[in-house]
Amino acid sequence: MGSKGSDSRDPAPAAAVPDPRRWKALAVLAAMQFMLVLDATVVNVALPEMQSELHFSYQGLSWVPNGYVLVAGGFLLLGGRLADIFGRRRMFIVGLVVFGVTSAACGAAVSSSMLVAGRFAQGMGEALAGPAALAMIPLLFPDPRERMKAVGIWGGLGGLGGTLGPVISGLLTDVDWRWIFYINIPVVLIALLLVPRVLPESRMARAEHRIDVAGAVTVTGGSLAIVYGVLNGSSHSWGSWQVLLPLLGGFALLGLMVAAESRSPDPLIPLRFFSNRTRVTSNVLTAALFAVFVSYAFMLTLYMQQILDYSALRTGLAYLPLGIAFGAGVGLNGALMPRLGVKVVLTIGFFGTAAGMFVASFIDSDSAYVGGLLPGLIIVGLFTGVCLPGLINGALHQVTAEDSGLGSGVQTGMQQIGSALGLSILLTSALNYAGDRIGTGVPPAVAQTDGYSLAFLISAAMLAVAAVAVLALLENVTAKPRTALAEAPAGEEPSSGEPSSEEPSKP
Repeated sequence: MGSKGSDSRDPAPAAAVPDPRRWKALAVLAAMQFMLVLDATVVNVALPEMQSELHFSYQGLSWVPNGYVLVAGGFLLLGGRLADIFGRRRMFIVGLVVFGVTSAACGAAVSSSMLVAGRFAQGMGEALAGPAALAMIPLLFPDPRERMKAVGIWGGLGGLGGTLGPVISGLLTDVDWRWIFYINIPVVLIALLLVPRVLPESRMARAEHRIDVAGAVTVTGGSLAIVYGVLNGSSHSWGSWQVLLPLLGGFALLGLMVAAESRSPDPLIPLRFFSNRTRVTSNVLTAALFAVFVSYAFMLTLYMQQILDYSALRTGLAYLPLGIAFGAGVGLNGALMPRLGVKVVLTIGFFGTAAGMFVASFIDSDSAYVGGLLPGLIIVGLFTGVCLPGLINGALHQVTAEDSGLGSGVQTGMQQIGSALGLSILLTSALNYAGDRIGTGVPPAVAQTDGYSLAFLISAAMLAVAAVAVLALLENVTAKPRTALAEAPAGEEPSSGEPSSEEPSKP
């Protein structure tokens, strides 16, 4: 009898038996990730309607997408650590509730400030739910081959949410733009009913960890200030106080965060997290990819509606090939990565996406859809899909059970911070160039198109540099058993109905 009790506490046998609910749990997690990522891009097509009804300035309009991704990105690290400490399922539920309530507030907005405030709060919902969801996947799938497949499905559906956001936005905006937020409410309610039935609870063993709120606040405040300064560059000179003050303040806050974290006994991001080159490189490359992809979708939407005079519905439908190509790219990644390795596949993916952005830059003020827009949509969608699953697996490379929430928070945080900073820098570059062209007598529609074209060329160069970084820095790891990129370290305990009691192993 004593032997039985001893065996029941041994984590090794438990690790050999996967949770029978794991695929149902993955379906719920992936569906909600689809909705969370969808809300980062679903506003794009509706922006002109919002601007008209709520009287946004052109510069202020960018805070509708940026407010969401910045708060989400800044607080995802804290959200991941809260999930590790208090329970991943519990924080996932809290995040869903916040996301649902704030979605209703955004839909009911009666002013531009109310909508932006709602988007900031909505981002907090993702910051709590997103990393908790991704953190549960390595624990639900202890087998490396199953885990890589599960992470690919999760990341693929999340990315599909980003690519289909404009399509869904176009369909709903044709009725009323407020429905792009109201549609979240029934999805959240269904998820809240299913989560307790299919998702087990897990948390880190040690309860003495402090919650590093200061770290999350400084990184978010610093990012917000930098983005605000970059956005001001579109209407003020780069040497003006309106630009320099927020930029310097933002960098000062980030510097303060780094200094404080290096001395903290329990930092938001332990220095050991950065000891793995594959993990760090994957996170940086994720930021670069999302900086380009989100900016491309944002500016292309404005181009189609303001230059080509597309309706919201036509604009949304125009993005369908992008979503289809993205799904094909995710499938292609699953076929190629086990054979060629991560390094080769990501090199192909980044060079391919760079080529797509180069092709997209050939737009003019009266481009036809098939000859002018469609090639770029297909190439960018396909190769972005090739990149994303490998980047997610790389970001979770050798993350311990104790730090699974942190690793997930860093990865999804890099997606959001990269999106916000990329949009700010690239949009500002486009607007400044367009303003200069208008000053020389170029018609506004032509000048605005030239600005977008320049931003797409800059994006192509960024991705080409990222591809070279893959070749120089990334390990060529394949998805074979015991060497999978997302393989758990020895001793990791799978998720169960009880809180985790396993101590972390060294990376």
